[in-house]
Amino acid sequence: MTSLNDSDIYSGGYNTGEATRGLTGLYKPFLSPYLNYDPIYMPPSQPEYIFLDGSNKQRGRFELAFGQIGASCMIGASIGGGMGFINGLKATTLEGQTGKLRRTQLLNHVMKKGSATANTLGSIAVIYSAFGVILSWARGADDDLNTITAATATGLLYKSTAGMRKCGMGGAVGFGISALYALWNSWEKLAELTQFNPA
Repeated sequence: MTSLNDSDIYSGGYNTGEATRGLTGLYKPFLSPYLNYDPIYMPPSQPEYIFLDGSNKQRGRFELAFGQIGASCMIGASIGGGMGFINGLKATTLEGQTGKLRRTQLLNHVMKKGSATANTLGSIAVIYSAFGVILSWARGADDDLNTITAATATGLLYKSTAGMRKCGMGGAVGFGISALYALWNSWEKLAELTQFNPA
């Protein structure tokens, strides 16, 4: 049996039918001659992966809206289900219910409270996303001003049927939450601006 050296591998001068004994003592077949290529045809400067056009583009509000709405519904269902379970435990304990009756009442409390909270947060997310998309298209920009304006308008619209006082409170809550989010989102930029840079 003939041995295989590096010059034979790179020059392609080997027989694919032969085998060689490796370090483990097992016979391994030689590599296919089709794997013997000249590296000049595959320069390392070329990208290793092929990306779709626009894949590195930041997603707009319309694309993010679906995820925000779905996440809001799931968060609302989780919070409401937990609150319903606690309320159900208190109610069934006070009424002295046990067994299957108590389990049924607990499920009723969880489902009712969970669905109600999910609908509430989902509706708020739909209104907020709609305002955000409209503002982005109208202004041609997606920045913190759109976020604050959309959240304030969402609070005003959501509480618009409850009277002027609650409508104003809803707008104030939306403005406060969005302002805190915008401040947190721009914290690094603000830190860079406030740093002292001696001349």
